[in-house]
Amino acid sequence: MTDDADTPPEAETKLTRTKRRWAEEGRFLTGRTTRPDTDRLPPGQHLVRDWPVLDLGMQPTVTRERWTLDVIGKVEHPVHWSFADLSAQPQTQEVCDIHCVTTWSRYDNLFEGLATRDLMALVEPRPEATHVVLASYDGYTTNLAIDDFAAPDALLAHAWSGKPLTQEHGGPVRLVVPHLYFWKSAKWLKSIEFRGDDRPGFWEVRGYHNRGDPWREQRYSDDA
Repeated sequence: MTDDADTPPEAETKLTRTKRRWAEEGRFLTGRTTRPDTDRLPPGQHLVRDWPVLDLGMQPTVTRERWTLDVIGKVEHPVHWSFADLSAQPQTQEVCDIHCVTTWSRYDNLFEGLATRDLMALVEPRPEATHVVLASYDGYTTNLAIDDFAAPDALLAHAWSGKPLTQEHGGPVRLVVPHLYFWKSAKWLKSIEFRGDDRPGFWEVRGYHNRGDPWREQRYSDDA
C-alpha cells in the first residue's frame, strides 16, 4: 500500500499536505468497524471462489489506448486523464473482500490502482461537495456519499491479482469500494462528478438502496 513516507517531494503539496489537513479536520471517516476473520461474511451472503460477471447486457470495448477519465464538478482542479496519466499517479495495492447484492461474496481480492483519497488530494473537492456520481462507458451511473468514496481502501482499479483488469470485470478501470455492495463500484469508469447534492443512479432509481451497506443488508429502497 502506498504510504506518505514514500511520496516524492514534488507531490508533497497536493497529496501529503491535503491528507494531513483532512486528518486534522476528521474528514472522510466512514464509521466502519474492523471485524475478525471469523466474521467476514455479511448476512444473507454466500462465499464463492470464482468472480461472477454481471452487467447491463453489454460490455463496452474500451482499450487502454482509448480510455479517458474526466473528474469534474465541484473541484478546484478538474482533470481529463488518459490511462498513461492515471498510471503516472501514486499507485496503491489493496487486498479486500467484495460483496454483490445478488448474495455472493469473494474473499482476498488483490486490486491495484489509484486510491480515491489520492485522487481527491489532487483535484481538491470544494467544501460544498457532498456526493459523487460515477458514469460508465455503457451508460451506467451510480451515486456515493463523498465519505464512502473516500474510504481508506477505495481505489480506481486497473489490475486484479497482478494482471490487467479484464473487460468483463470492468477494465481498463473500475471503481472498487469494498465496504458497499459492488453495484456501487462502477465498471468501465468514464467520469466522476463531485456534486453538492445527491443524484441517484441507474439501480438507485429502480428500487435499490441509496447506500448499499452489506452488513445492514441495504439491498432495496425500503431496507433500513
